[in-house]
Amino acid sequence: MSLPEHLHSNALARAESPAISRDALSLSYGQLETQALKLALCIRALVLEEQRGSSSIPPSTHEQHEPADAVNAPPRVALLLPPGPLWATSLLACWKAGVIAVPLAWQHPPAEWAHMLSDAGAGLILSTPDRLSELEQCPGQEARSVMGISDPLEDIDQLLAGQSPQSTDLRALEQKLPVQAEEALLIYTSGSTGKPKGVLHTHAQLSAQIQSLIQAWVWQPTDHIVNVLPLHHIHGIVNVYLCALWSGARITELGGFDSAKVWNAFEQWNPSLFMAVPTIYQRLLQAYQRAEPGLQARWTQACPSFRLMVSGSAALRPELLGEWEQISGQVLLERYGMTEIGMALSNPLEGKRRAGWVGYTLPGVECRVMNEQGQLCAAGVQGELQVRGPGVFSAYWQKPEATAECFEGSWFKTGDMALFDESGCFRILGRLSVDIIKSGGYKVSALEIEAEIRQFPGVEDCAVVGLSDPEWGQRVAAVLVMKEGAEKAPELEALRRWGRERLASYKLPSVLLFLSALPLNAMGKVNKVEILRLLEEHIS
Repeated sequence: MSLPEHLHSNALARAESPAISRDALSLSYGQLETQALKLALCIRALVLEEQRGSSSIPPSTHEQHEPADAVNAPPRVALLLPPGPLWATSLLACWKAGVIAVPLAWQHPPAEWAHMLSDAGAGLILSTPDRLSELEQCPGQEARSVMGISDPLEDIDQLLAGQSPQSTDLRALEQKLPVQAEEALLIYTSGSTGKPKGVLHTHAQLSAQIQSLIQAWVWQPTDHIVNVLPLHHIHGIVNVYLCALWSGARITELGGFDSAKVWNAFEQWNPSLFMAVPTIYQRLLQAYQRAEPGLQARWTQACPSFRLMVSGSAALRPELLGEWEQISGQVLLERYGMTEIGMALSNPLEGKRRAGWVGYTLPGVECRVMNEQGQLCAAGVQGELQVRGPGVFSAYWQKPEATAECFEGSWFKTGDMALFDESGCFRILGRLSVDIIKSGGYKVSALEIEAEIRQFPGVEDCAVVGLSDPEWGQRVAAVLVMKEGAEKAPELEALRRWGRERLASYKLPSVLLFLSALPLNAMGKVNKVEILRLLEEHIS
């Protein structure tokens, strides 16, 4: 049974059970299924119109790890929607309509959307009406269709009514939808080569990722998860939304992170699951420490309802692990994954969770550590972590060279340094590339930021690195060289204001240093080790 078929079957079996809510809006599984079908019919009508009456989607011909071909792949539909019932309905609708969903970051500036829309070749965008003026700033937008939608109930019903179907029998109309496409999801991730790359996942790969986590973390229909994670990353999409919907569990969406709002949700809802990045746990801890004793007591009393709290997307400091346990009684479960592979490693649900270690291979996943000579590393010897399994992605979208470079046969080369002990427990030691920064749970390309900063008036050259930080994991720091005759060097806040129109907020530098020239190594390349030393000296 495919992923869409399982979600469909599960929704019918649990039609009256709550599926997902945000604020006052709540959808049952039955409502989610019905509204997704209605929206799928609307999406399909627009796709057919774009294809000039073609009644079928061209089949995909590429094999696993072969380049994703935009000509042979199904149409791409971008989602520029807030997290919650509308987002979930739209994702399921895309799959029912036989198209590839391309989630866009809700809070990112239009310049970030523009690259993804253009690279994916998205011909249709599902967006709330209040974002239309921002979408118009994206080059080529006049060639794309936009379906404006705010409410997953009333708006979808109105859209379907506008299609004037000959039959009002939804199940009869469903038979007119195409055979489900193999390809499901195109997620963009920062890499070491600059602009984000599209990571293509099939329904089969997503199903493998979901079932691995459901088995390891024992998801149940009785589970209730509160979500604050964004939905343009695998963490929020698979680990939270798709695992919950596959299991028949309940999602309460908060629409973003706010410390007080999260603590209040813990009190109000008595959830059983929570997943976040270390920065979020650090912020929750800080809010707890600032609170008056009576409120602290209430928040502590809200935590025993949890059976599992997970931390990932960045290294979890052992100190934070202990501090969180002190206030909540919960031992955070640290795990490891990537957009390309889903989750690969996890500390155990039952048993000792080791601080500073990301645990053991998840069900269906194989991991190995290789040295620079291409030889297997023994226990205790560090090398590059490589992963294979049914959840590993198909290809980088229209980037065959990048796809080929990241595979060694069927093994995906993660670019992370790791080692394992005699028990098979893994520890991540850092990135092989200094051009990848992990800040607040986000993977950031230093080269992408450098390319944008070089366009700032008066900047001759720049280098971007990640500075170690106890709260963020790493902070984005920039070193600038100004052009001769430039009026004056920019202040940090001026650079950040300028950058907000071009980059997501977490990519903006928080530390700035000016040099007369960038330090170079013997090969004439920028010496980022020396830049890190200079920045640390500057801060101290």
